[in-house]
Amino acid sequence: MEIKLDVLITENKTTIHFSNNQGSLEILELPDIQLETAHPAVYFLIKDKTVVAIGRLDCAIADSKLDYNKQIIITPPWDIELDYLEQLFITEATENGIQLTENIQHPTKIPTNSKKTVASYKENVLLVLTKFGYPFNQQEKPKKAKPAKARHKWTKEVSQIEFFIDTRDSKATVLWHKRNEMLLKAGATMMPTPPLNKDGSLGFSAKMGQRIREDHKDKVKNFTTTEDILLKSVNEVGLFLYFGGTNSWLELIDADGKTLNEWTVV
Repeated sequence: MEIKLDVLITENKTTIHFSNNQGSLEILELPDIQLETAHPAVYFLIKDKTVVAIGRLDCAIADSKLDYNKQIIITPPWDIELDYLEQLFITEATENGIQLTENIQHPTKIPTNSKKTVASYKENVLLVLTKFGYPFNQQEKPKKAKPAKARHKWTKEVSQIEFFIDTRDSKATVLWHKRNEMLLKAGATMMPTPPLNKDGSLGFSAKMGQRIREDHKDKVKNFTTTEDILLKSVNEVGLFLYFGGTNSWLELIDADGKTLNEWTVV
């Protein structure tokens, strides 16, 4: 489809003329001004790019008490019956899930010999409005952005602090002594048995914990570490000691009760 337009944009008004005397559109950003036109027209009242009302102007002033922030006035050519055009816009709005808060027109039956012409004009208008940022459908509320995953920053100050773990049948003293290395001090007690899924199987965290334990089995006796152990991350510490299942950044707590998360979260 190709539509030729003549467009004039000012600070508070966009005027769009169709070629071949096929009418015009006006987009006005002056909601405090009463609706007025020199020719019979159909108007939309817009709130945040969603149509809230559709009505007809017959060369007169119309006043609406609705909450809206833009007006769109559609002045069709002489051969488009205003009642029929208004009715098609109302039907289109309803089918697109738009809840109109003002509609004073009673349903109008459109004759078969007029429907095709009016419907074609309606489609042209809707296409132009869509291209100018006014799609004729119910605008979805913006989805809330998911909170970003917390980031933690290692510092030399943090590297000197002992953090203590006492959770899920395990106790330990841990230092984040290098950027990519956690020091688990000897004497840490480990959760003896991994928790199982409801079907009796091992979950992913339990399997990972067993794998890490296997890597350091020579430094463990009776579920107690006999030497200092170096692990790669806070997550590995949790998996090694108690098979995860909780936020380990909150389980590492210094002597004053401050968590590793509080010390390092960005």
